Amino acid sequence: EGVLPTTGCRCSRVSRPPDAILTAFFGLPVTGGRCNRVLQPLQLILISNMAEYACVKSTKLVLKGMKSAKKKKKKGKRKLEEEEQVLDIIGAWWAVRNFGEISGTVSIEMGTGTYIHALDNGLFTLGAPHKEDNQIPDPPEQLTAIKLSETRIALKSGYGKYMGINSDGVVTGRSDAIGSREQWEPVFQDGKLALMASNSCFISCNDEGDIIAKQKTAGEEEMIKIRSCADVVIKSKDELLDEDKGNVKKCEINYVKKFQSFQDHKLRVNVEDSKLLKKARQDGTFHEALLDRRSKMKADRYCK
Repeated sequence: EGVLPTTGCRCSRVSRPPDAILTAFFGLPVTGGRCNRVLQPLQLILISNMAEYACVKSTKLVLKGMKSAKKKKKKGKRKLEEEEQVLDIIGAWWAVRNFGEISGTVSIEMGTGTYIHALDNGLFTLGAPHKEDNQIPDPPEQLTAIKLSETRIALKSGYGKYMGINSDGVVTGRSDAIGSREQWEPVFQDGKLALMASNSCFISCNDEGDIIAKQKTAGEEEMIKIRSCADVVIKSKDELLDEDKGNVKKCEINYVKKFQSFQDHKLRVNVEDSKLLKKARQDGTFHEALLDRRSKMKADRYCK
């Protein structure tokens, strides 16, 4: 037992493999003898079977009548999108999250439930706190936001005066027109908002309750919330195609790249005036106009 006998056989048509190979594969010592008519085929069969088993992918045993476990759906991404759409709302007044949402009637909240209050003497102060959760800003705390550029706005109080700053950095509302001192820049960063005046300082409230703009850096005391009462429209996703984004010239190039056959690796764009495309975009026939312009170019395989 434990020994492969090879004695007593006269067959020597196939030479016996070395003893070291047999010992390595079978773990058994080999004694004298020259016949391997049985050992060598057995060795090759075992090696072949081991290679085939190594290629087989192991799976879970499924018996008849067993119900397969349902895969859990990943709700993390959907939950994250829902959290992004949750607004900070008090009554019908919601906190803006970017510059594009600042328009119409707004109010500036400093702290919790306290808003910048316009006085009849042309100054601004911090109003009394609103204790109720759904209490909206009072009429003196409501301002009208006017966009001046892509980064700057003007704010008009209920007294018909524009909010600005004087030479001492005090916020006032005594101007009948918009000048350089009546321009404000909302600064958004990491979900927080600060309002920068024309002197490159951020507004805050001092110990006397006056609204000032004297801090070059924005700290916790300079953090504000601009609330708007405009109707909120939340889009679930951007329905505009990538090819339709941009001006009409860029859109035409995008569609040419999408449909044109580049046999000579040259981009062929219609050189006619693009004013017709602007009119077609307003009339709702933009894609038809693009198709007509591409049909005049021979390299388009989808046009008539």
